[in-house]
Amino acid sequence: MRGTLLNTLTVLIGSGLGLMIGNRLSQRVQESVITGLGLVTMFVGFSNAGETGNIILPLLSLITGAIIGELLRLDVQLERFAGWLQNRVQGQPVEGVGDQDSRARFIQGFVTASLVFCVGPLTFVGSIQDGMGLDSGFEQLAIKSVLDAFAAMAFASSLGIGVMFSVVTVLAVQGGLALVGGLAGEFMTDPMINEMTAVGGLILIGLALILLDLKKPRMVNFLPALILAPLIVAVGTALGIDLYPI
Repeated sequence: MRGTLLNTLTVLIGSGLGLMIGNRLSQRVQESVITGLGLVTMFVGFSNAGETGNIILPLLSLITGAIIGELLRLDVQLERFAGWLQNRVQGQPVEGVGDQDSRARFIQGFVTASLVFCVGPLTFVGSIQDGMGLDSGFEQLAIKSVLDAFAAMAFASSLGIGVMFSVVTVLAVQGGLALVGGLAGEFMTDPMINEMTAVGGLILIGLALILLDLKKPRMVNFLPALILAPLIVAVGTALGIDLYPI
Protein backbone atom coordinates (compact mmCIF):
# COMPACT_ATOMS: atom_id res chain seq x y z
CA MET A 1 0.00 0.00 0.00
CA ARG A 2 2.99 2.33 0.26
CA GLY A 3 2.95 3.06 -3.44
CA THR A 4 -0.80 3.72 -3.46
CA LEU A 5 -0.53 6.19 -0.59
CA LEU A 6 2.34 7.96 -2.36
CA ASN A 7 0.33 8.11 -5.58
CA THR A 8 -2.68 9.56 -3.76
CA LEU A 9 -0.49 12.26 -2.22
CA THR A 10 1.10 13.27 -5.53
CA VAL A 11 -2.30 13.51 -7.26
CA LEU A 12 -3.50 15.79 -4.46
CA ILE A 13 -0.41 17.98 -4.75
CA GLY A 14 -0.53 18.11 -8.54
CA SER A 15 -4.25 18.90 -8.55
CA GLY A 16 -3.77 21.63 -5.96
CA LEU A 17 -1.07 23.29 -8.04
CA GLY A 18 -3.23 22.97 -11.15
CA LEU A 19 -6.16 24.66 -9.41
CA MET A 20 -3.89 27.51 -8.31
CA ILE A 21 -2.74 28.29 -11.85
CA GLY A 22 -5.92 27.27 -13.69
CA ASN A 23 -7.70 30.62 -13.49
CA ARG A 24 -4.62 32.36 -14.86
CA LEU A 25 -4.69 30.40 -18.10
CA SER A 26 -6.79 31.54 -21.04
CA GLN A 27 -9.42 29.26 -22.58
CA ARG A 28 -7.19 28.74 -25.61
CA VAL A 29 -4.29 27.62 -23.43
CA GLN A 30 -6.51 25.25 -21.44
CA GLU A 31 -7.84 23.71 -24.66
CA SER A 32 -4.29 23.24 -25.94
CA VAL A 33 -3.28 21.56 -22.67
CA ILE A 34 -6.16 19.08 -22.97
CA THR A 35 -5.25 18.40 -26.62
CA GLY A 36 -1.65 17.72 -25.62
CA LEU A 37 -2.78 15.32 -22.91
CA GLY A 38 -5.04 13.63 -25.43
CA LEU A 39 -2.16 13.07 -27.85
CA VAL A 40 0.08 11.64 -25.12
CA THR A 41 -2.75 9.45 -23.83
CA MET A 42 -3.28 8.07 -27.33
CA PHE A 43 0.45 7.34 -27.71
CA VAL A 44 0.54 5.50 -24.37
CA GLY A 45 -2.62 3.63 -25.32
CA PHE A 46 -1.20 2.35 -28.61
CA SER A 47 2.03 1.40 -26.86
CA ASN A 48 0.21 -0.60 -24.20
CA ALA A 49 -2.19 -2.20 -26.68
CA GLY A 50 0.81 -3.75 -28.41
CA GLU A 51 1.45 -5.95 -25.36
CA THR A 52 -1.15 -8.48 -26.49
CA GLY A 53 0.01 -11.75 -27.97
CA ASN A 54 -3.30 -12.41 -29.70
CA ILE A 55 -5.59 -9.53 -30.71
CA ILE A 56 -8.63 -11.84 -30.41
CA LEU A 57 -8.22 -11.86 -26.62
CA PRO A 58 -8.58 -8.09 -26.03
CA LEU A 59 -11.28 -7.98 -28.73
CA LEU A 60 -13.32 -10.64 -26.93
CA SER A 61 -12.66 -8.95 -23.59
CA LEU A 62 -13.73 -5.51 -24.84
CA ILE A 63 -16.93 -6.70 -26.54
CA THR A 64 -18.04 -8.82 -23.58
CA GLY A 65 -16.96 -6.15 -21.11
CA ALA A 66 -18.84 -3.44 -23.01
CA ILE A 67 -22.03 -5.50 -22.98
CA ILE A 68 -21.73 -6.01 -19.22
CA GLY A 69 -20.90 -2.34 -18.67
CA GLU A 70 -23.86 -1.18 -20.74
CA LEU A 71 -26.25 -3.52 -18.94
CA LEU A 72 -24.97 -2.26 -15.58
CA ARG A 73 -24.90 1.33 -16.89
CA LEU A 74 -21.54 1.90 -15.25
CA ASP A 75 -21.14 5.32 -16.86
CA VAL A 76 -24.39 6.52 -15.30
CA GLN A 77 -23.44 5.07 -11.91
CA LEU A 78 -20.03 6.76 -11.95
CA GLU A 79 -21.53 10.09 -13.02
CA ARG A 80 -24.07 9.82 -10.22
CA PHE A 81 -21.28 9.15 -7.76
CA ALA A 82 -19.31 12.13 -9.09
CA GLY A 83 -22.43 14.30 -8.82
CA TRP A 84 -23.05 13.10 -5.27
CA LEU A 85 -19.42 13.80 -4.42
CA GLN A 86 -19.70 17.31 -5.84
CA ASN A 87 -22.84 17.97 -3.77
CA ARG A 88 -21.04 16.82 -0.63
CA VAL A 89 -18.12 19.12 -1.38
CA GLN A 90 -19.80 22.18 -2.84
CA GLY A 91 -23.31 21.93 -1.40
CA GLN A 92 -26.63 21.15 -3.05
CA PRO A 93 -26.85 22.70 -6.53
CA VAL A 94 -29.44 25.33 -7.35
CA GLU A 95 -31.26 25.17 -10.66
CA GLY A 96 -29.51 27.24 -13.31
CA VAL A 97 -27.32 27.00 -16.37
CA GLY A 98 -24.19 27.99 -14.50
CA ASP A 99 -24.72 25.27 -11.91
CA GLN A 100 -25.29 22.66 -14.61
CA ASP A 101 -22.07 23.73 -16.34
CA SER A 102 -20.19 23.47 -13.04
CA ARG A 103 -21.63 20.01 -12.39
CA ALA A 104 -20.72 18.80 -15.89
CA ARG A 105 -17.18 20.15 -15.51
CA PHE A 106 -16.76 18.46 -12.12
CA ILE A 107 -17.99 15.14 -13.50
CA GLN A 108 -15.77 15.39 -16.60
CA GLY A 109 -12.72 16.16 -14.48
CA PHE A 110 -13.46 13.36 -12.02
CA VAL A 111 -14.22 10.69 -14.64
CA THR A 112 -11.39 11.66 -17.02
CA ALA A 113 -8.74 11.78 -14.30
CA SER A 114 -10.00 8.55 -12.72
CA LEU A 115 -9.64 6.70 -16.03
CA VAL A 116 -6.21 8.15 -16.83
CA PHE A 117 -4.81 7.43 -13.36
CA CYS A 118 -6.30 3.94 -12.95
CA VAL A 119 -6.17 2.21 -16.36
CA GLY A 120 -2.46 2.08 -17.27
CA PRO A 121 -0.19 -0.95 -16.84
CA LEU A 122 1.74 0.63 -13.99
CA THR A 123 -1.51 0.72 -12.04
CA PHE A 124 -2.12 -3.01 -12.31
CA VAL A 125 1.39 -4.44 -12.30
CA GLY A 126 2.71 -1.93 -9.77
CA SER A 127 -0.25 -2.24 -7.38
CA ILE A 128 -0.32 -6.04 -7.48
CA GLN A 129 3.43 -6.30 -6.91
CA ASP A 130 3.24 -3.64 -4.20
CA GLY A 131 0.59 -5.74 -2.48
CA MET A 132 2.91 -8.74 -2.70
CA GLY A 133 5.53 -6.70 -0.84
CA LEU A 134 7.94 -6.51 -3.78
CA ASP A 135 10.22 -3.48 -4.06
CA SER A 136 9.66 -3.45 -7.83
CA GLY A 137 5.99 -2.71 -7.21
CA PHE A 138 6.73 0.33 -5.10
CA GLU A 139 9.29 1.55 -7.62
CA GLN A 140 6.76 1.32 -10.46
CA LEU A 141 4.12 3.19 -8.46
CA ALA A 142 6.72 5.81 -7.52
CA ILE A 143 7.34 6.45 -11.22
CA LYS A 144 3.59 6.53 -11.84
CA SER A 145 3.17 8.98 -8.96
CA VAL A 146 5.51 11.49 -10.58
CA LEU A 147 3.77 11.15 -13.95
CA ASP A 148 0.33 11.46 -12.35
CA ALA A 149 1.36 14.57 -10.45
CA PHE A 150 2.12 16.42 -13.68
CA ALA A 151 -1.00 15.02 -15.38
CA ALA A 152 -3.13 16.06 -12.39
CA MET A 153 -1.68 19.56 -12.57
CA ALA A 154 -2.52 19.85 -16.26
CA PHE A 155 -5.99 18.34 -15.91
CA ALA A 156 -6.93 20.39 -12.84
CA SER A 157 -5.87 23.63 -14.51
CA SER A 158 -8.38 22.91 -17.28
CA LEU A 159 -11.08 20.69 -15.76
CA GLY A 160 -11.19 21.97 -12.21
CA ILE A 161 -11.60 20.48 -8.76
CA GLY A 162 -13.19 17.24 -9.97
CA VAL A 163 -9.68 16.07 -10.86
CA MET A 164 -8.58 16.35 -7.24
CA PHE A 165 -11.37 14.05 -6.09
CA SER A 166 -10.20 11.33 -8.45
CA VAL A 167 -7.95 10.36 -5.51
CA VAL A 168 -11.00 8.49 -4.21
CA THR A 169 -10.86 6.27 -7.29
CA VAL A 170 -7.07 5.96 -7.13
CA LEU A 171 -7.20 4.86 -3.50
CA ALA A 172 -10.05 2.41 -4.11
CA VAL A 173 -8.69 0.84 -7.31
CA GLN A 174 -5.01 0.64 -6.40
CA GLY A 175 -5.80 -0.33 -2.82
CA GLY A 176 -8.04 -3.11 -4.12
CA LEU A 177 -5.37 -4.31 -6.53
CA ALA A 178 -2.79 -4.29 -3.75
CA LEU A 179 -5.15 -6.47 -1.72
CA VAL A 180 -5.51 -8.80 -4.71
CA GLY A 181 -1.73 -8.89 -4.97
CA GLY A 182 -1.45 -9.85 -1.33
CA LEU A 183 -4.01 -12.63 -1.71
CA ALA A 184 -3.53 -13.99 -5.23
CA GLY A 185 -0.77 -12.05 -6.96
CA GLU A 186 1.40 -15.13 -7.34
CA PHE A 187 -1.26 -16.66 -9.60
CA MET A 188 -1.15 -13.75 -12.09
CA THR A 189 0.97 -14.98 -14.99
CA ASP A 190 2.77 -12.77 -17.50
CA PRO A 191 0.22 -13.50 -20.28
CA MET A 192 -2.63 -12.50 -17.95
CA ILE A 193 -0.94 -9.22 -17.08
CA ASN A 194 -0.01 -8.56 -20.73
CA GLU A 195 -3.59 -9.00 -21.95
CA MET A 196 -4.89 -6.81 -19.13
CA THR A 197 -2.34 -4.18 -20.12
CA ALA A 198 -3.40 -4.39 -23.78
CA VAL A 199 -7.07 -3.91 -22.89
CA GLY A 200 -6.12 -0.96 -20.70
CA GLY A 201 -4.26 0.53 -23.65
CA LEU A 202 -7.31 0.26 -25.89
CA ILE A 203 -9.43 1.95 -23.24
CA LEU A 204 -6.87 4.76 -23.08
CA ILE A 205 -7.15 5.20 -26.85
CA GLY A 206 -10.89 5.61 -26.44
CA LEU A 207 -10.30 8.16 -23.70
CA ALA A 208 -7.90 10.02 -26.00
CA LEU A 209 -10.70 10.37 -28.56
CA ILE A 210 -12.73 12.16 -25.89
CA LEU A 211 -9.86 14.46 -24.90
CA LEU A 212 -9.26 15.30 -28.56
CA ASP A 213 -12.98 16.01 -28.98
CA LEU A 214 -13.22 13.51 -31.84
CA LYS A 215 -15.84 11.18 -30.36
CA LYS A 216 -17.62 10.62 -27.05
CA PRO A 217 -17.51 6.86 -26.42
CA ARG A 218 -18.75 5.66 -23.01
CA MET A 219 -15.37 4.27 -22.01
CA VAL A 220 -16.39 3.65 -18.40
CA ASN A 221 -18.62 0.84 -19.66
CA PHE A 222 -15.58 -0.95 -21.08
CA LEU A 223 -13.92 -1.30 -17.67
CA PRO A 224 -15.21 -4.86 -17.01
CA ALA A 225 -12.92 -5.91 -19.87
CA LEU A 226 -9.96 -5.33 -17.57
CA ILE A 227 -11.21 -8.13 -15.32
CA LEU A 228 -12.30 -10.38 -18.17
CA ALA A 229 -8.94 -10.31 -20.00
CA PRO A 230 -6.91 -12.22 -17.39
CA LEU A 231 -9.90 -14.49 -16.66
CA ILE A 232 -10.13 -15.48 -20.33
CA VAL A 233 -6.41 -16.28 -20.36
CA ALA A 234 -6.72 -18.30 -17.15
CA VAL A 235 -9.73 -20.28 -18.40
CA GLY A 236 -8.18 -20.88 -21.82
CA THR A 237 -4.96 -22.11 -20.24
CA ALA A 238 -6.84 -24.37 -17.84
CA LEU A 239 -8.77 -25.91 -20.75
CA GLY A 240 -5.56 -26.53 -22.67
CA ILE A 241 -6.42 -24.07 -25.45
CA ASP A 242 -3.46 -22.67 -27.37
CA LEU A 243 -4.13 -18.94 -27.02
CA TYR A 244 -0.98 -17.94 -28.90
CA PRO A 245 -0.83 -20.24 -31.96
CA ILE A 246 1.64 -18.07 -33.88
